[in-house]
Amino acid sequence: MERGETENARRLAGAVLSFLVLVGVVGCTLGVVFAPALTRAVAFGFDQRTHQLATTLVRILFPMAGLLILAAWCLGVLNTNRRFFIAYAAPTLWNIAQIATLIAFGGILTGADLVTALAWGALGGTFLHLLVQVPATLRYTRGIHWTLNPRVPGLSRVMRAWVPVIAGAGAMQISSLIDLQLASLLGAGSVANLGYAQLIGILPVSLFGISVAAASLPELSRDAAMTDTAQLRQRVAHGVRRVLFFVVPSAAAFIFIGDHVVGLVLQTGAFDSAQTSAVARVLAGIGVGLPASSLIKLLASGHYALGDTRTPVRIALISVTLGAVAAYVLMQRLGVLGIVLGGSAGAYVNVLFNYRALSRKVGGILSGTEWRWIALGFAAAIIATIAGLLIASVVTLETVWLAALAVLVAFGAAYLSVTALPGHPDAQLR
Repeated sequence: MERGETENARRLAGAVLSFLVLVGVVGCTLGVVFAPALTRAVAFGFDQRTHQLATTLVRILFPMAGLLILAAWCLGVLNTNRRFFIAYAAPTLWNIAQIATLIAFGGILTGADLVTALAWGALGGTFLHLLVQVPATLRYTRGIHWTLNPRVPGLSRVMRAWVPVIAGAGAMQISSLIDLQLASLLGAGSVANLGYAQLIGILPVSLFGISVAAASLPELSRDAAMTDTAQLRQRVAHGVRRVLFFVVPSAAAFIFIGDHVVGLVLQTGAFDSAQTSAVARVLAGIGVGLPASSLIKLLASGHYALGDTRTPVRIALISVTLGAVAAYVLMQRLGVLGIVLGGSAGAYVNVLFNYRALSRKVGGILSGTEWRWIALGFAAAIIATIAGLLIASVVTLETVWLAALAVLVAFGAAYLSVTALPGHPDAQLR
């Protein structure tokens, strides 16, 4: 890159970062100040006591938005420079911090105190998510120019592409808010069960779905710039196969042995077996839609790489609307389980429409070989489930986490064995 181009790139990077910092500071300040009104608008079914607790949680959690904005900028810098490991690992710290908080305080705190501690754990995890990316990011951004000048070359193009992407991401956040609103109509316990299940359910999405999509986008963009649709199509296909290799067994575990997953993570102190069963029921519903939820960002990245930021937005709006309607209908009979099943239905609509739209641009994405590997993953997940249930039927360990660990180890070993023996590309150590 010539010196003039490098200078322009630094100015553009600095302008984008300056704008993001401004948006983050203003947005977080407004969120903290207007937390009572926001809470009332989002969870209108809460009673006064629950509303006060929710307002406190919103004020703790809203600064997460600013930290996540900066973390996303770091992720973009690192991915552009093909530094993918940190992009894979950083989001998991958010989940790990919350799980660590629950393990540390689950036997000490209860009720509102435990929920508040969990909120602080989430905020701390977000800070760690940003912090681990900063050193590597700084190595690639030395000499950038901080500026809010809207006339920086390239900034208007970035903003035009940014607005539809934000709208699409906002649609998915709206879906989560709708789930929360519906759950609030069923009582505070339902909101808690939904929150606990989502805490566990988001982990495979972050580990595999978002990370693969984030790593793929720069390469997909390079393929599109070279008009190499064959390579782009193959890269998306490999990404789909790779995501499903990890997510399908996660979904099976959530659906069929979710009580062991929840027990391993949460059942300590006042969190008893009855609560474990209630959360596991919701987690099973999340597991139904997990494969689709994990693929949304990857398929959207294919559109973004081709310069189309509007198609994923339209699809997101359709799927969120359909998912919300389904959630409301199913909630009448199934409670919180119906809410997450409605969201799962919306996720499958999103994936189907995105897949069809992208296939029309680049040709059929998944080949017969890829479909066979995906089918093997589903078959292996079924066999692994049987192995896990067999161990669960014979293990009589009184310690919950030991029994859960035995079941999950058997499940994982069976899945890896069944996929590795025929030579599944993602099961090979290399």
